[in-house]
Amino acid sequence: MIDDFIIEFDKSLKVLFDKPKSSRPRPDSHIEDTELTQNEKNCTIELMRVNQTGEVCSQALYSGQLLFHRHSEGTESLKKASKEEIDHLNWCNSRIHELGGKTSLLNPVWYVGSFLMGAFASALGEKYNLGFLAETEHQVTQHLKDHLSKISKKDLKTSKILEVMAADEEKHAINAKELGGVELPHQVKKLMSLMSKVMTKLSAKI
Repeated sequence: MIDDFIIEFDKSLKVLFDKPKSSRPRPDSHIEDTELTQNEKNCTIELMRVNQTGEVCSQALYSGQLLFHRHSEGTESLKKASKEEIDHLNWCNSRIHELGGKTSLLNPVWYVGSFLMGAFASALGEKYNLGFLAETEHQVTQHLKDHLSKISKKDLKTSKILEVMAADEEKHAINAKELGGVELPHQVKKLMSLMSKVMTKLSAKI
């Protein structure tokens, strides 16, 4: 178990402070950048900073969820989803920097909290673990679709990134349910949504 925590600590450092490498090219690589006003850029930077923090949280969640279920039926699904989330993290990072922005200073705090939440879900058993994954991905999908409606219509590059990310997240949610993820109680869903709102507001500004 100590070895597992050492591995996870090393992974957290790479997620938080290293540049993650994507296994897929950025979805907008074929789209030419358009001229955006500073206000439009600032809006996109804030939204993408929130999304980048969300991807940091995803890596922590998956690590926590795999803590007690490294060799179960849903393990491969979790690992595959985690790999695709690394792509998302890379895309968000690079788009933020292109626009002259910075990532959230609070990412280490969100990482620790998300890891603990994932570990708790993992300890409850695989069906709850997968149910937690499904609900998380469902909320993230809605979140990304909301962001698509807020960015400038001229910002085709960011739009394309968000469209692919939303499709991936929706697929993760469906896979988790198909593998036996249970529907979480309404109060748990509300709590998850509330925590997401707190993270969103703080990471957008800090």
